[in-house]
Amino acid sequence: MTPAGDQKLRWILRCGWKGLCPRCGEGRMFKSWLKITDRCDRCGLDYRFAAPDDGPAFFSLCIISVPLVAFMVWLEAVHSPPLWVHLVTSVPLLLIGTLLPLRPIKGWLVASQFVNRAQEAGTGRLWTQLHGTAADTNDFDQ
Repeated sequence: MTPAGDQKLRWILRCGWKGLCPRCGEGRMFKSWLKITDRCDRCGLDYRFAAPDDGPAFFSLCIISVPLVAFMVWLEAVHSPPLWVHLVTSVPLLLIGTLLPLRPIKGWLVASQFVNRAQEAGTGRLWTQLHGTAADTNDFDQ
């Protein structure tokens, strides 16, 4: 089960990094590279609450792209290398550096949503109407 207090961050990072269910910590969160499974295969957690949207791409681009673009500008300004040097160094670094962290970041965001019970304000009633859940529960009480 999800921990309380200061253990939350460690739980979120562990589940997100390994792609584990944020409720039981055993089931798989992903059914492919970035596609979240419909339900946990161990505890049955319904992942309809998960809405990381463009968050993983945003964080990946900010963390990797900004320093790499600064490196590319520095390399061009100081050494003025031919174009092929940028194609051999900068392009692969940019692709690898932005694509590899997408899955862990998406896992961290989904686990964080579950552990912190994050949802848009005022959507509880709409959720019960759309998904036929009980009025006294929300998308995290399954």
